[in-house]
Amino acid sequence: MSRKRVLAATILAPALLAFSLPGAAQAWPFGGKKEEKKAEAPAKAPAAQAPGAITPIAATPTPREAKATAAQRAEARRFDPLAAAAFWGREFEVDPRDAEAGVALSQSLRAMGRYRDAVATAQAVLVVDPQNLNALLESARGFIGMGQGFYSIEPARKAAALSPRDWRPHSLLGVAYEQAQRDEEALAAHRQAVALAPDEPAALTNLAMFQAARGDLPAAEALLRRAAASPRATIQVRQNLALVVGLQGRLPEAEQLARRDLPPEMVDSNMAWLKAALAKGPAPGAGRSYQSLSQGGGGL
Repeated sequence: MSRKRVLAATILAPALLAFSLPGAAQAWPFGGKKEEKKAEAPAKAPAAQAPGAITPIAATPTPREAKATAAQRAEARRFDPLAAAAFWGREFEVDPRDAEAGVALSQSLRAMGRYRDAVATAQAVLVVDPQNLNALLESARGFIGMGQGFYSIEPARKAAALSPRDWRPHSLLGVAYEQAQRDEEALAAHRQAVALAPDEPAALTNLAMFQAARGDLPAAEALLRRAAASPRATIQVRQNLALVVGLQGRLPEAEQLARRDLPPEMVDSNMAWLKAALAKGPAPGAGRSYQSLSQGGGGL
């Protein structure tokens, strides 16, 4: 199967990741949120910056009202991304050294598809606190969301060094290496993530979709069935399973899986897409996005 087959993990945020996972261009019209926009083209950087560099948001304290209480912050974590971005943006403006607010703002911006702003916010946190694990993860996620996985490698590696037993940096590294077309390192990173978290749906799905995109659909299906069996599995995990089953020509089974989560009209559209894909063969794909890599709260 061509590397460019339209396949992508969709462990999705609220998660991507969501992430969402995460992430991940939508592989096919199987439900889930549409990306708000395509991966952003890199802005022209000043001559002194390396290609792809992001200028951190300025962190200048502004005298304002007191920060929100712990109870208000806990409530804000249940907000939709737009409301959350407004809340955490105010908190970060009140205190630009507030790492919790900065990371939460970065997560909210990423959930809205504003990957460049999400990276800039995460990097503003890192200016103040270079060893902040969550800010490193958010920086990596944002670059992946822009399709610039190469620039995710450094923050993801730092995160892995800070927290060696955490599966998330390794799964992010797997996707970053994929985007950088370093497949051997990508496979090793994905396998390390699964070794650290054998029952984590996001890690299993990212390895599965890596294998599926390289033609090993049976192995991908086995991993996705493990992921789908988890009580923490998302709709995107189950729909990736339906996709991989369908790509092996088992359309009735794929349709049955799809109908468990999606309305009839969407299933009909998805099945029509899948039949056309099988008839025409591999089609060019857009790669992964950070929305396909994130999942619940922080996702990857």
